[in-house]
Amino acid sequence: MSDTLEYRLGNDPNLESVIELYRASTLGERRPVDDAERMAAMLKNANLVVTAWDDDLLVGIARSVSDFAFCTYLSDIAVRKSHQCKGIGRELIRRTREESGRATVILLSAPAAVDYYPRLGFFQHSSAWTIEPGAELK
Repeated sequence: MSDTLEYRLGNDPNLESVIELYRASTLGERRPVDDAERMAAMLKNANLVVTAWDDDLLVGIARSVSDFAFCTYLSDIAVRKSHQCKGIGRELIRRTREESGRATVILLSAPAAVDYYPRLGFFQHSSAWTIEPGAELK
């Protein structure tokens, strides 16, 4: 890892680099990395993306949807396994919060990360609900 990481704002990183990053982190197991069209739409339609770069290697991403006033849904936070435990995830979240204005940052944790977020100051919310695509709305 280089001495300085560069953080960038914008949803314009190369799609192949993003997919490779997801695979090199644990997030690739829970995202449609084999569906490039869907991954491209996920990246394009996010309106707040913060990335971390080690020279020209994409090492982290925070991908969010925000109204910049009330809520920011941090849908993806991924850090390359080789670069984890170096504060990159924390800095991606910090920059996401900074860009979100007064919005509350909301996320759904991966099972392996449930102990990570409380250490950063997140509070667990007991009433989050999801409905999967194709599931019948009753």
